[in-house]
Amino acid sequence: MKKLLFLLILFLPFNALAYGSSAKSAILMDMDSHRIIYGKDINYVQSVASISKVMTAICVIENTDIEKTITVGDEVLKAYGSGIYVQIDEKLKIKDLLYGLMMRSGNDAALVLAKNTSGDISKFVNLMNNKALKIGMKNTTFNNPSGLDEQDDGNLSSAYDMALLMSYAMKNKDFKKIVSTKSYTLKTNKNVYKWKNKNKLLYSYKYITGGKTGYTKIAKRTLVTTASKDGLNLVAVTINDSNDWEDHINLFEEAFNNYYNYNLIKKGNISIIGENYYRNNKLYIKNKVSYPLTLDEENIIKIKYELYKKRKYKNNDNVGKVKLFLGDSVVREENIYVRVKS
Repeated sequence: MKKLLFLLILFLPFNALAYGSSAKSAILMDMDSHRIIYGKDINYVQSVASISKVMTAICVIENTDIEKTITVGDEVLKAYGSGIYVQIDEKLKIKDLLYGLMMRSGNDAALVLAKNTSGDISKFVNLMNNKALKIGMKNTTFNNPSGLDEQDDGNLSSAYDMALLMSYAMKNKDFKKIVSTKSYTLKTNKNVYKWKNKNKLLYSYKYITGGKTGYTKIAKRTLVTTASKDGLNLVAVTINDSNDWEDHINLFEEAFNNYYNYNLIKKGNISIIGENYYRNNKLYIKNKVSYPLTLDEENIIKIKYELYKKRKYKNNDNVGKVKLFLGDSVVREENIYVRVKS
């Protein structure tokens, strides 16, 4: 099978930006392309405290019916630290517990959700770790659903891995709605709850779309937040950062002031100059090709089409790739498919 190459080159200049953070480790990442805009010790592994509840939440959402009503069991007696203070025999929806988990960082909610999702806590932790591997979190080990680190090794991860996780979770509409909620009122058979989200940036920074706070004596302050403006969707993670609120705003602002999300190829049919082998059919891609770039970026952005000269192919077969190069590095790939004319 021969390979046909076609190349389109875009020239854009580069600008060095003055990002900074007081965190031990930090990252600012584009959630769509996973481009790292700012990084500081991004692969350093340490306790991440309650921002690990992002994994707890997405595992619950993907493996349960969140509208199901459950009854709190005696697993709640093992909870300590921050909580929403649910009681044994209290009835509420899984969705309600998720709001308590993410808005108020309820460690009791984490245990109840884990038990009701997997049957016991250890099985749920296995679910968390398996999901981490699927997402690509290579430097992460979960030991509990809460993030507490006093009784075991806690949940160990890196700023980079947590940015990958949050980018993945924010694609889920239920998760995104929960972490963007400012206040939530709930009445159960035992209590009435009125929760306010601990993510202060939801009230003070207009571009914030979600986030999760965390703190333990070992991990110190941890924070993951997301923000969107003009098609640019960003995630910031700081670990061990005493100035995290301000750092996150500054990181977002500098990126929004210097980056633009370039839509380079539209989703759907594509036309490649000089391509004749598949000329009697239609070539297409399933996802648009976009990438965040500075207005004055100096490096060469290259779009390379690689087509496979297949002797036999059928409708919707993969017949090549479109690759986006930033300098000499491939930063984005999309498969090219053929739509055979009948």
